[in-house]
Amino acid sequence: MKIIELRKLDITKLNESLTEARNKNRELRFSIANNQLKNVRELRVIKKDISKLLTVLNEKRAIAEETSTKGQTKDKVNGEVKDGGLGHKKADK
Repeated sequence: MKIIELRKLDITKLNESLTEARNKNRELRFSIANNQLKNVRELRVIKKDISKLLTVLNEKRAIAEETSTKGQTKDKVNGEVKDGGLGHKKADK
């Protein structure tokens, strides 16, 4: 899998691919432990695929969080979310 192809997928497809890759990883580990697998390098490829999937998922989550909290700031002292001055009335003098 190439990371460019993974970035085109939606989150549900990525989660399905991640589950499949983790299952394949587990199967390969058991095969290696039982000396049934000749191509042990395949495990390395699956691990790299899992890391690519997790990277893309984290990127998509970060983008989603960024867009959902846009315009809001967090008060460092109280931890309250403020609207960033978007809805305040001007004070008359």
